[in-house]
Amino acid sequence: MTAQSSSDAGAGPGLPDERPAGHAPKKASVAGLTALALGVVFGDIGTSPLYAMRETFAGAHPLPIDRIQVYGVVSLIFWSMMLVVSIKYITILTRADNKGEGGSLALLALISRKANAKRSTGIVLLGVFACALFYGDSMITPAISVLSAVEGLTIVQSNLQPLVIPIAIAILIALFMIQRTGTARVGAMFTPVVIVYFTTIAVLGANSVFQHPEILWALNPYYAVNFFIVDKWLGFLALGSVVLAVTGTEALYTDMGHFGRRPIRNAWWMFVMPALMLNYMGQGALLIEDPANVSSPFFLLAPEWFRLPLVLIATLATIVASQAVISGAFSVTQQAMQLGFIPRLRITHTSAKAAGQIYIPAVNNALMILVILLVLFFQNSSNLAAAYGVAVTGAMLIDTFLLAVVLSSLWKWPRWASWPLLAVFFIVDTTYFAANLMKVPNGGWYPLLIGLIGFTLLTTWARGRKLMLDRMDEAALPMEIFIKSAVPSAARVSGTAVFMTTSAEGVPHSLLHNLKHNKVLHERVFLVTIRIEDVPYIPAEERASMKDYGSGFYRLIFRYGFMEDIDVPAALAAVEGCGPACKTMDTSFFLARQTLLPAERPAMPLWREKLFAWMLRNAESAMEFFKLPPNRVIELGSQVEI
Repeated sequence: MTAQSSSDAGAGPGLPDERPAGHAPKKASVAGLTALALGVVFGDIGTSPLYAMRETFAGAHPLPIDRIQVYGVVSLIFWSMMLVVSIKYITILTRADNKGEGGSLALLALISRKANAKRSTGIVLLGVFACALFYGDSMITPAISVLSAVEGLTIVQSNLQPLVIPIAIAILIALFMIQRTGTARVGAMFTPVVIVYFTTIAVLGANSVFQHPEILWALNPYYAVNFFIVDKWLGFLALGSVVLAVTGTEALYTDMGHFGRRPIRNAWWMFVMPALMLNYMGQGALLIEDPANVSSPFFLLAPEWFRLPLVLIATLATIVASQAVISGAFSVTQQAMQLGFIPRLRITHTSAKAAGQIYIPAVNNALMILVILLVLFFQNSSNLAAAYGVAVTGAMLIDTFLLAVVLSSLWKWPRWASWPLLAVFFIVDTTYFAANLMKVPNGGWYPLLIGLIGFTLLTTWARGRKLMLDRMDEAALPMEIFIKSAVPSAARVSGTAVFMTTSAEGVPHSLLHNLKHNKVLHERVFLVTIRIEDVPYIPAEERASMKDYGSGFYRLIFRYGFMEDIDVPAALAAVEGCGPACKTMDTSFFLARQTLLPAERPAMPLWREKLFAWMLRNAESAMEFFKLPPNRVIELGSQVEI
């Protein structure tokens, strides 16, 4: 992994949510954060009742609708929620956070140093592939959620079918356009909607359960086992649709850094899970009463007079579902960028109180275009359901592999405690993933294709960046030799020069080029290296380390967490012990811009080398990324073979 680290990121179950002093957002009340979490985190899993039961019984592999099948499916949904969401993610994985941040990459950063080199390579590749799969989920979730809600209009009035796609696209465009206002503001707008939505589906489900209380027997795991005994292969195929009920758990884990562990747990146990299970049981009772309701059991739970309001409520809730994965995509991208898997992108921080609330225009725009193309290509939510689940279950399975490392290497659980638990998780996740692989010919290829493209981009950037840095280090001149040989004869001018360099050793290429062409050195020279650690935040007092070479030369290393914003002028202003404070108008910032040249014996295939070169050219300007004043920056080019 390309990130450097000098601190212990390992943590056990008691790891606090608080970030280091100086970087923690102002604490809001747990109740307030719980409410905001409802508005951002739980929309994805919360809108699964719109299509999960329908697709299980009337999807690509329809099931007969009788008591055995309905009880079996409801039982499977309940125990999947208990095992996958409640125990694996809510109870265990939220404790495997990296100083408050969640998601596959945060988990990867947390455990990577604990494994040996051979094992670490496999762990890194797993974590990166999980990240790539999450992008596929980020595209399908908004499309299927909004489409399934808008399709409710056809239950109210069948002749509204031609309006479904235009309305869905308009809603999705509006959703992506408001992302720039920030997660907190969006969450505050959506929280009342989600509360109304969960309350509504709970009441509708409870009403149906009250009329058919025998559905409560479905919570017995016997009915889940009996379902497979009776339906065998058809029961296995049904898992590809049953898993739709737990999609959104990876987004839940990734979004943990926005709100913290405790608010997410509170919201799940006290509000979300009870409402979801009441609705699923209500839909099951409705199907037993009349199998014809399979066309749309979610909307047919409501009395006829309430179906149009339910469509409006559900549509608003699906916008929230989309928000959960969009926020997660922003968080994952920032983590990947800081850990060295994605080139620099422009990030806008949308809250002065919460560092984790960000907006990335490039990611937002790319998602918007791809989501709209998905809607136009698949046309309806049933077709999208055939593509949904492969990426989600793949990411869940990878999380279980990473969890196995956490339990054994970080938390040191005894085998008698960890192995049975992991065995259950592996059986559940592997079975769900295998069932979803059956969807590949019918659309499941799409998230796998997105995952493959994402994995190729992430690993190409990481590999190319490492090769480029290694080549530059090979030609680096030791600072001690440079100061003894070149400095005494060079003319010195007043002011401060800051040379940004990726290496903490040797003379930066930009310094050599400046001396070669301008034949002068400033009276004070800072060699500044930014080091991204594999923890989210670094305390202010641990930010800088300095080495004095004499003759006015200083090497500064600024350490940042992978969730932090980098501000070099602010960091320089806080440095002490190297002369007077830096003044912007007396300081020049020198940046090196590398141009790649074809190598005689390239270390990467030619197509990957060209791909890396394209990514390098299109990366965000280092000047903006490091927040350097534009009128004080000088760029000097260099050529590198990789």
